[in-house]
Amino acid sequence: METATRNVAVTGGGTGIGFEIARTFALSGAAVTITGRRADVLSDAAARIGARAVAFDASDPKAVAAALGGLPDRVDVLVNSAGGNTDLSGDGQPAHADATPAEGLDALARQWQANLDANVLSAVLVTAALTSRLADDARVINFSSIAARNGADSYGAAKAAVEAWTASLAADLGSRGITVNVVSPGLVLDTEFFRGRMTPDGIERRVAATRNGRPGTPADVAATVDFLASPGAGHITGQVIHVNGGAYLGR
Repeated sequence: METATRNVAVTGGGTGIGFEIARTFALSGAAVTITGRRADVLSDAAARIGARAVAFDASDPKAVAAALGGLPDRVDVLVNSAGGNTDLSGDGQPAHADATPAEGLDALARQWQANLDANVLSAVLVTAALTSRLADDARVINFSSIAARNGADSYGAAKAAVEAWTASLAADLGSRGITVNVVSPGLVLDTEFFRGRMTPDGIERRVAATRNGRPGTPADVAATVDFLASPGAGHITGQVIHVNGGAYLGR
């Protein structure tokens, strides 16, 4: 009997970890749709792996709704990997040195809102938009970070919120056999995450905190996602899976 092709949607699939996840699913024969904000980057990535590209801002409710026509009618695996630390990308600008108290608070609010939008709201909106399209026994995989445990201001708080929301979502969707889990990477190189701001000393300190003496790779994370999306992971739900070489021990 021929097995139906799995439909996989990966947000933030144009670069880095998201791209490697999308590539892994495409190599397994899945029909992959990748999303992201940068249409040119997304189109190039899709062409390289034979995926469909749908460009939109996942943190914008109107943009998500408008993009639904390009997304799969049935979703077997949804990976919410879009996000990142907006403090590094400059999406939320800090206050200037001579700012008034009101200006400082306004800037702080923008900084926090930017990380919450990029990391929490993006996943919530896309998942809500696709919930009716999720197949029974589908897999939803969200992304946190070691920063949720070790701290990183608004970015760490946003990722901790993803973990809390995942627990609720797992309960909401569990009756349909749908699992919902979090993958939480530590230091992963070969991505755009640090925007060129990671120093050799910073890498050395983070590697020294691991038990296996190396940074993570996008392939390490993609392999974990691949397992969570497999039939063998059907009784794993509501969990945070740490992929950090032991830099944080989830026990």
